[in-house]
Amino acid sequence: MGMIGGGSGAFIGVIHRMAAIMDGEIELVCGALSSDPKKSKDSGKDLNLDPSRVYDSYQEMIAKEKELPDDARMDFVSIVTPNHVHFEPAKLAMESGFHVVLDKPMTFTLAEAKELKEVVQKTGKYFCLTHTYTGYPMVKEASVQVRGGRLGNIRKIFVTYPQGWLNSFVEGESDNKQASWRTDPTKSGIAGGMGDIGTHAFNLAEYITGLKVSQMLADLHIVVEGRKLDDDGAVLLKFENGATGVLVASQIMAGEENNLNIQVYGDQGGMKWYQHDPNTLVFIAPNKPVETWRAGTAYLSDLAKHNTRITAGHPEGYIEAFANHYRNFALCVKAELAGEQPKKEWLDFPGIEDGVRGMAFIENVIASAKSHDKWTPFTV
Repeated sequence: MGMIGGGSGAFIGVIHRMAAIMDGEIELVCGALSSDPKKSKDSGKDLNLDPSRVYDSYQEMIAKEKELPDDARMDFVSIVTPNHVHFEPAKLAMESGFHVVLDKPMTFTLAEAKELKEVVQKTGKYFCLTHTYTGYPMVKEASVQVRGGRLGNIRKIFVTYPQGWLNSFVEGESDNKQASWRTDPTKSGIAGGMGDIGTHAFNLAEYITGLKVSQMLADLHIVVEGRKLDDDGAVLLKFENGATGVLVASQIMAGEENNLNIQVYGDQGGMKWYQHDPNTLVFIAPNKPVETWRAGTAYLSDLAKHNTRITAGHPEGYIEAFANHYRNFALCVKAELAGEQPKKEWLDFPGIEDGVRGMAFIENVIASAKSHDKWTPFTV
């Protein structure tokens, strides 16, 4: 693996590296770890990388790695830069023969997302978008059960992602790099909270149910004075099967950490999952006792078992969910290198379609919030 971004002081780059190496399938061998060449070199030294493979720019890294023999160069690149530096390196990497893992949201605009989809289709390279939360084993079990009809016909979906870390104007602090770029429209894009965490909630709802949003009605706010992008919002949703839903994404809910949760209800029962207790999945139904399903148990689906590393009662969390995407992606890349077909379970990681719909969600949410119409169609 090569890495673009993620140098010293970065948050998500560290998470990516921890997740990538967890299962022994991936080794970090090179990087263009910062737009500042000195910082890139210093970061490479901290990571014990070969100095000759720590590059001043992603363009240099891709060009020089491409010149190396097949058995010496990187097999794929992980891109962990701010949103405005997603499209160009991903496009260049795939056109240069490398597979790509990319942090979400996929691109800066929907137009870029559509173009990147064409690149994926043209090059045939594997592409993974790190929507972390669909990597949890019990989220995968929820998808198997809900799509398999356990709840009957889906009627209602509630998905909420409350955070409190932007409850004040922290981007005004000189050392808060994470808040600074995420609230800057020149780096983050047209959405703030809805782009940062709303896309996760949207992706989780579509992944578990297998249903696509068809219409929405959005209400967005900038609560903290001086902020340039939305930090609080709610969206009413209509799905292709007639189900309705509510999505809330807020970063100004004081005291909240990362309280992502989802509830799905059909005509036969309901399902609940909370990230604060990720190894638990709850099913409810009329005139039946509540069922609590747990990760690591024998009664789970093959998909959930494949994405579980340890036995029941030993917690697995955020890093492991992240690592599931990396492991499945790596297994697919290794299968291609060996001239083999990947197993079905390995292919279950977020891809280019998720990325396009995520960018469509962002642009449709902003359009809906600005519109005077009660409902606006979800267009891609």
